[in-house]
This record gives sequence, structure tokens and C-alpha cells, in this order.
Amino acid sequence: MNTLSVPFEPTEHPHRRYNPLMDEWVLVSPHRTKRPWQGQVEKLPPEVRPAYDPTCYLCPGNERAGGARNPDYTSTFVFENDFAALLPEGPRGDLDAGSFFHTQAETGVCRVICFSPRHDLTLGEMERAEIRPVVDVWCDQVTELGSRPEIAYVQLFENRGAMMGASNPHPHGQLWSNYRVPQVPAVEDRQQAAYFAEHGRPLLVDYLAAEVEAGARIVVENTSWVALVPFWAVWPFETLVLPRRHVTQMPDLSADERDGLADLLKRLLTRYDNLFETSFPYSMGWHGQPTDGGEYSHWQLHAHFYPPLLRSATVRKFMVGYELLANAQRDITAEQAAARLREQSEAHYRTQTV
Repeated sequence: MNTLSVPFEPTEHPHRRYNPLMDEWVLVSPHRTKRPWQGQVEKLPPEVRPAYDPTCYLCPGNERAGGARNPDYTSTFVFENDFAALLPEGPRGDLDAGSFFHTQAETGVCRVICFSPRHDLTLGEMERAEIRPVVDVWCDQVTELGSRPEIAYVQLFENRGAMMGASNPHPHGQLWSNYRVPQVPAVEDRQQAAYFAEHGRPLLVDYLAAEVEAGARIVVENTSWVALVPFWAVWPFETLVLPRRHVTQMPDLSADERDGLADLLKRLLTRYDNLFETSFPYSMGWHGQPTDGGEYSHWQLHAHFYPPLLRSATVRKFMVGYELLANAQRDITAEQAAARLREQSEAHYRTQTV
């Protein structure tokens, strides 16, 4: 293989970055687009929605698709998913039909969390005082479901925007709680446990300290939280949200940390929206320790934001070809993405243009 007699420069040369949380690699190809932001940037007109939509099955007082009727809620509202992927009652056990046909029965509880009665808002457009009850609901749901012996893991998440498969624009998220720990948090558990066994400290606590010292990938921070583009990010503007304190699960957050989280989410999501002046689509989810009663001091609570947009409100990244068959890949570096997000205003573009 031919090699150039020049020093390796990560901002110029293709390279791989390691993700210790998932034991995976991402290929970074910064040479493919020296100036990733040149050219036309498409903008979509701001989406106009009413504060109340009589046809929306999540708005207060309306009938849902499953036939139940919502109360006239004024803040957050949680209900059992009418079309749940997991069912609370069912058989337990395994079914083996040869070495290649192993099946496990799975049960669980799925719920929908309406963030606001307002149909025309997103989580990022809500006020900090309105986001704080959402944080409390997340904590309460993990506490309630995690206390059940038949629940080993509670996955909180939000799919925002039709691009991410959201079936309704009303601001809402979901939780799926499982009898067994799902695949991704199970891998994160294994990796964090291995690091803790070797170093005696939580992986993500040490990682955050290194990122704060480096500074280049920090997007927004306050006294209790940091949002950053992880060194190993796959999605163009992926971010990782971490508490500064060692916290293994969401219910353990203090009142000040819950306030701080509402503040950080407001500031981060505003930056997302301002980047391409659009309601930024993403999938977001919280990862905390399993709730099966085990020892999980190696865990650190964190949230992943996976937005697909790449260059504009209409140009997105797709996982195809090489990425499906060989290795995840990105062109812009994590440092470039963080800088791009940092420079965004904390005043929402919709309020600036009204």
C-alpha cells in the first residue's frame, strides 16, 4: 500500500474513530467535502399548526385512535399506548427449534407521554418551566415501572418529525419497558462494566472530563449538564447529553439537576432548529441503569440525539451501501459539527422572524 510522507491530520485524512460505549468504529472522511456548507441551503416555510386540533388524537379532550378519550389535561399527560409493541400479559420462556432458531417470549409496558396540551409546539419551543414537568414525568415513569419485578429496563424516547417516523406532530414521546434489557443498553452495560473493572471509575464520567478539557466538541453546557458531539458520532449533528455528577438513573436527579436539564434541552433544541431554520427532526432516547435490582455503579445516565439532517432542511444522511454492509461513515468531523451548532443563536428562529 502506498503512503504519503506527510503527517496524519484528522481534519484532512480519512480515519476511523472508536466508540468505547458500543465497541464500534466509525469511518470519518473529511477530505470528501472541504467546505461542507457551500452551495444552496434549502429552507422550508415554518410549519403552521393550531394550538388545538380537533382531529388530533393527542390533543386534550379528543378521542384517540383506539377509542379512548383524552382528559382535558393542562400540562403533561401519560397513557398506555393503544397500539403497543409489547403487552404486559403473556407467556414466559424460550422456544428452541434447533441451533439457529432460538426464540424468547417478551412482555412489557408501552406508554405515550404528551409533553404539552399545545398542538403547535415542540419540546424545544416550550418554555423552560414547561419542560421541567416533562423531566419529572420521565423520572416518575422510570420509578414506577422500574419498581415492578417483571420490568428490567425502561426506555424513554422521542421521535420528532415525519422524517423520523412520528405519526403525529403533537409534542410527545414514548416509553417501552421490557422484561429483558434490550440490545443497545445491554451492550452499553457490558462496555461500561468492563471499563469500571479496569479503571475503577465510570466510563462516561471519565469521558466527559476529557471532553470538557478538550472543549472542541462541547455544544452547550450549564452547571449540571453538558451536551456535546461525541468523538465517535455517526449522524452529522448527533449529540450526547451527560450530567456532570455521577448519576446512574433518571429518578436520582436532584431538583437543581432537573431544572438544569430543562434549561439545557431548551438551549440545545433551539440550536438544532436554528441550524437550518426548520423544526429539526431527530430520534432521542435516555439510557440509564437497568431496573432489575443488580449492581450498576458503573453506569452513567445519558441521552442520545440522532438527527438525520446533513446540509439543509431537506438534505438528509442515509445509512446505505457501505454503511449497511461494512462500517458507519461520516464526512464532516465531530468538531466541525459541534462548532456549527455552537454558533447558533439561543433565540428561536421562529420568534426572530415573527
